[in-house]
Amino acid sequence: MNETQNSNAKWAAEVKRNISRLHYWVCAWVISIGLLAIGPKLLWNLNTTMTIVVGLANLAIGVGMIMANMQFVKGQDEMQQKIFLEAAALTLGVIVVFGGSYQLWGSAALITFEPQVWHLLCVMGLTFMIAMSAVTRKYR
Repeated sequence: MNETQNSNAKWAAEVKRNISRLHYWVCAWVISIGLLAIGPKLLWNLNTTMTIVVGLANLAIGVGMIMANMQFVKGQDEMQQKIFLEAAALTLGVIVVFGGSYQLWGSAALITFEPQVWHLLCVMGLTFMIAMSAVTRKYR
């Protein structure tokens, strides 16, 4: 019994570390996206070298975030992985369908504003959160 408790405690600690690691990488990526979005005009006066450096840093941080996400998913139990996979599949489908249509709506002047990538990121984030909640409820 004690060995099982130790195993569960180790697994719980690892899950907590993975969540924390993923949180830091996501925050760093969001900050780097913001810096890349506002920096060229507001902070470094369109300095191309600085923009390239921040852009490369953003890509590197993005790779770190992807790896942290993969580690997070691998550290979950089978049911949590299944929930994540279903939510991710739904999110991918929504983004592919919505993203393609969204771009075409802009081209056909069906919307009065220019489609932006951040709009898709918001839809993707909201879809994933809703899908995670719905799929989790489905398996309770």
